[in-house]
Amino acid sequence: MNRIYMDNAATTKVTSPVIAAMLPYFSEYYGNPSSIHAYAREARKGLEAARGQVAAALHAKPEEIYFTAGGTEADNWAIRGAMQSAKNGRNHLITTQAEHHAVLHTCERLEKEDYAVTYLPVDEYGLIRLHELRDAIRPETVLVTIIAANNEIGTIQPLAEIGEICRQRGVLFHTDAVQAIGAEEIDVNAMKIDLLSLSGHKFHAPKGVGALYIRDGVRIARLIEGGAQERGQRAGTENLASIVGMGEAITIATGGDFAARNARIRALRERLIGGIMCEIPDVILNGHPEKRLSGNVNVAFRYIEGESLLLRLDLEGIAASSGSACTSGSLDPSHVLLAIGLPHEIAHGSLRLSLGDENTEEEVDRVIGALVKIVASLREMSPLYADRER
Repeated sequence: MNRIYMDNAATTKVTSPVIAAMLPYFSEYYGNPSSIHAYAREARKGLEAARGQVAAALHAKPEEIYFTAGGTEADNWAIRGAMQSAKNGRNHLITTQAEHHAVLHTCERLEKEDYAVTYLPVDEYGLIRLHELRDAIRPETVLVTIIAANNEIGTIQPLAEIGEICRQRGVLFHTDAVQAIGAEEIDVNAMKIDLLSLSGHKFHAPKGVGALYIRDGVRIARLIEGGAQERGQRAGTENLASIVGMGEAITIATGGDFAARNARIRALRERLIGGIMCEIPDVILNGHPEKRLSGNVNVAFRYIEGESLLLRLDLEGIAASSGSACTSGSLDPSHVLLAIGLPHEIAHGSLRLSLGDENTEEEVDRVIGALVKIVASLREMSPLYADRER
């Protein structure tokens, strides 16, 4: 039985072209980019080429790109750095209730340090209401941090409109674009983005490497002390081979066949959603029906729990994820699903299937068939479903 991988929102396979780009930086161009000899110059050439590739993908300048150990580090740096650099008593930031925990936990920690945080609600699709953002900005507001595309339900926020509001009101705009790179066109200038976080392993680069875009002229505090790397802003010897791999991966992900590739994935998504909604009763589609990532499918099945569903899918050779207890380490369901208004008992039955470049129509049809069988079996054991049938 061939296994099916539909958890690309969690991480992606490192592709052959990316591995090929990385290999020389393990054994041939292995110098420390901070040294001054020939080995170092060869290494720095690869480092700066990758910086240019990341910048080009965002329509930014190379000197606005700073390499990090991933999206979580970039989120922490952007948020803490912006707040710690604020002057004149400004201590307020705005986010949403449906952010990734890399943002939410950072904001919660800042609250313990006497910063003020406003957590905007989202609507039933996970979208913010722009008038509520406008109303939340006050004289002491430093930063607005809103995710570009939700990692669980796939909803895409109106970045350009958010950026315009922030620019008009003189506050910084940070977006966690970890899920958006390679799936949506990102132009930091057109969208008036000041700070942007990304993570390589979401678009076929290795794990443990990411970047923070910092608009020229924006000053934020350093996150890590101890060296002059990344123009003195992020100490530590660069993860050179992975950075080179990320440069290659982002070029491929945002390159010439970007539209065609995402159109193909979007068609698979619609086939998957259509099959699930048609073949299985009592299903809720979570997230916006149209303003969503091309590969994201998030559904909630009434009368069953996501943990059992995931385990049964795994026995069928299908990799997926859920926002329920077994994946979060918590007895509570996904905070995102609660934020969009799902009651606990329905949110516990959530399933996220995230499609990628290697998925096929045959795999989609096999997943639909497996879900029909598994959901029916689990509901037969559910007292809630028995009550519904009566």
